[in-house]
Amino acid sequence: MSMPFHIRFRLSAMMFIQYMLIAAWFVQLTAYCAKLGMTGIQMALISSSMALGCLVSPIIGMIADRNFASQWVLAVLNLLTCVLLILSAQVTAPLPLFLLLLVTMLCYMPTWGLTSSIAMSHSPSEKFPQIRVFGSIGWVAAAVFSLAAKKLWDATIDGTAVPLYCGAGVALAGGIFAFFLPHTPPPAKGQKTSVTDVMGLRSLSLMKNWHFAVLALGTLVATIPFSAYWTYGSAFLSNKGFQYLTATMNWGQFVEMFLMLLVPVAIKRLGLKWTIVLGLLALLVRYGAFALGNNYSQDPLYYTAILVHGIIFGFFYVGGQIYVDRKAPKEMKAQGQGLLFLLFGVGLLVGNFFNGWLIDRSTVIEGAAKIVNWQPLWNTNTAISAVLVLVFAAMFRDPLAAKGAEPAKEITEATEAPRG
Repeated sequence: MSMPFHIRFRLSAMMFIQYMLIAAWFVQLTAYCAKLGMTGIQMALISSSMALGCLVSPIIGMIADRNFASQWVLAVLNLLTCVLLILSAQVTAPLPLFLLLLVTMLCYMPTWGLTSSIAMSHSPSEKFPQIRVFGSIGWVAAAVFSLAAKKLWDATIDGTAVPLYCGAGVALAGGIFAFFLPHTPPPAKGQKTSVTDVMGLRSLSLMKNWHFAVLALGTLVATIPFSAYWTYGSAFLSNKGFQYLTATMNWGQFVEMFLMLLVPVAIKRLGLKWTIVLGLLALLVRYGAFALGNNYSQDPLYYTAILVHGIIFGFFYVGGQIYVDRKAPKEMKAQGQGLLFLLFGVGLLVGNFFNGWLIDRSTVIEGAAKIVNWQPLWNTNTAISAVLVLVFAAMFRDPLAAKGAEPAKEITEATEAPRG
């Protein structure tokens, strides 16, 4: 399946805008909340707005599958995100800000699954990483707002409401641009809609397939340690004296841009299964590096932990998306992607509070200062990652993910009996 340049360009630009949107404001959100004087619990709740947003992804997937063209749904969600970010920038009280950002994420997070579904509808699944890489480029490029503010006006916008306005501007651009995306009609249009469909629960039927269930549950479990870095990595690095946190952590996304292009090569040479396992091994390397770096005060190991982000996200998460596209029936592809992001959201939610609990257990008060012992956090997540690698490698044996397996155009039966 060849892809005309104008289609590739629009799909790539879609990814660029969609991931620049979130990076423009979410990476700096914790610093903003801290300057507003919020407590740790309040910041944890606000950080979990992303996870909660993932929970509605299958419902949006159902809407796209059965009722409306996917690009129109994407346009509406982006325009709503624009309005909500503008409103969020104008409040400072914890509860109103949390509620506004929660609704913002309920609109924004389903767009990850939608953009993946739109891209895969107009390109071979093996070409998807070449399009998705522009999301990583957009994420890194979001730093342009803070750099431009410093260069042009000598202003520091980190830790202020300005990034929320920047995100709103990108959301507006994304909403308008979505109307010019390739038409992606609802593949399940005309089929009866049940309560199961309305709740987005039909995608759970995919879990009846053993291999799909292993991949899905592996995604959920992997996101628990993933959230330790995602949510608390900046706090840890700040504690270790790192400056320019956004720029430092964005090195992971910078490397991801190049590693994403190696995903098709890895799939061809290793098969989807071992490509995904490599992503899990990188997760183990990340937390092993944090654990050893913290224990022996070795800063280079922290950079190792940051730089493997591209392998984790590209090989594991994007590899998982490609597997879902191969495995799910045509009329459930968008819901299948939504289910994957729902599990990503549940994992983030569980991980945020589990890892927060580990941090609280390891925090002591000395005078007016809070001293955090980070070692238990990294040791625990290293252990979880190690067990996950072994279990997943042993239990995920779908022939569709083996080396040399041909991409399936459509798997009409996603609930087949488990295979050895």
